Amino acid sequence: MSEEQKTQQDPGHSEFEREPVPRRSLLGFKSFIGMYAGEHCAGTELMIGPLFVAAGVSAFDVVVGLIVGNALAVMSWVFLCAPIATRVRLTLYYQLEKICGRNLVTLYNLANGVMFCFLAGAMITVSATAVGVFFKFPMPELNDMYPNSAGWILAVLAVGALIAVVAAYGYQTVAKFANIASPWMVLVFLAFGFVGLRQFISVTGAEISSPAELWSLAKTTIWKGGDPLPGQTKFTFWHVMFFAWFCNMAMHVGMSDLSVFRFAKKSWYGIASGTGMYVGHFMAWISASILYAFQLHVDPSNTKVLPGPLAYEACGIAGLICVIIAGWTTANPTIYRAGLAFQAIMPKTSRFKVTLVTGLIATIAAMFPAIAMKLLDFVALYGMLLMPMGAVIFVDFWLIRKFGLQSNYAELSGKTFNWAAGLAWFLTLGFCLWIIFQYGQDKKFFVSLPGWFVAAGLYIVISLFYQKKIRPSVAA
Repeated sequence: MSEEQKTQQDPGHSEFEREPVPRRSLLGFKSFIGMYAGEHCAGTELMIGPLFVAAGVSAFDVVVGLIVGNALAVMSWVFLCAPIATRVRLTLYYQLEKICGRNLVTLYNLANGVMFCFLAGAMITVSATAVGVFFKFPMPELNDMYPNSAGWILAVLAVGALIAVVAAYGYQTVAKFANIASPWMVLVFLAFGFVGLRQFISVTGAEISSPAELWSLAKTTIWKGGDPLPGQTKFTFWHVMFFAWFCNMAMHVGMSDLSVFRFAKKSWYGIASGTGMYVGHFMAWISASILYAFQLHVDPSNTKVLPGPLAYEACGIAGLICVIIAGWTTANPTIYRAGLAFQAIMPKTSRFKVTLVTGLIATIAAMFPAIAMKLLDFVALYGMLLMPMGAVIFVDFWLIRKFGLQSNYAELSGKTFNWAAGLAWFLTLGFCLWIIFQYGQDKKFFVSLPGWFVAAGLYIVISLFYQKKIRPSVAA
């Protein structure tokens, strides 16, 4: 069978899961601008923005914290992830297999794929809230954990099926979908912010004729600070900054986006992540939080965080369509990444079929609203879980040979479980969890920073002993 026939028979055949991406398949800068803008200016922004307000954040803390935190996130893509991706051009999972060995990377891929499924599930949840406005079935509240109506379950199933099919057709289809949808979505999110401000001005009778007066409205009426809503963690500047930086830790510091930037012609394309950070994780979060703050201002007892109704109140049908499509553009690359993780466990299985099954898992997760309603906590723990392996990859690529050690040690030695990498992962997670339980649950937003250095140091130190023990077999 020819390569062309294989590609026609299996749309996922050309994804280069176990080989470097060839030059003919590299993508230009525009593809990454569209993908990051589409992925990060998405339905989940209408969850995260309101959750900042629910956390009792102040105006200074949210605005300045997001500016600084998003800058750190972009630099993490540019200086940590993209340079390795464009030099090696392998998926995260195949590169880890060379470093860690088949058995260890299977465990990691399973954890990574499951977490991606839960994350995609939260995005499907967001889109389903827009469907709920159309069909008027009961929808979850802020502290709900389980599905609360048959209509909710059917809506999640319909949205999840559509998203899974798009993701199954591969990265280029995902990028095309994002490029088509993202420009329009950005305008709608911008409209959300202006509509919310207009509503506040109308209700409060405030006169806004200068930036100083706008800032005064923001401090006294929109982001007032104070106590968080019941069940929420109080957020300060540091919480906002670290959340903005680390909410995508799995992708940049954790190196999951090696799978994305392996298609980039140049490593500086990592700066394209800025479109997602400042259009999505700044403008869209601010806009969404304004809408939720207005909801609380009008009715303090209405603490529901439901993107569909929020968008509908602001922009009508256009807002609902935006929420549905925004959920797609975020869940598409997330399910694509999860499909790659599971396909790496079963390399002989079609990536197309694996991604469809992955979409089904994400859809089932989406039926349980607790993931979306606790999205700030989930994202922090998710980044912490995958961060140590990002440190292992960084050290293995840039530093390990400076200590007289072998990079890609599992591939060279034939080992199926690199205990240096495995212990670095397990011990770092133990250290991070100890900090959280010892010093408070809110430390989950900060602990990954020292955790990265712990993982890097452990991998080097343990490798000095582990590789020394069996280095002669490698040399032979």
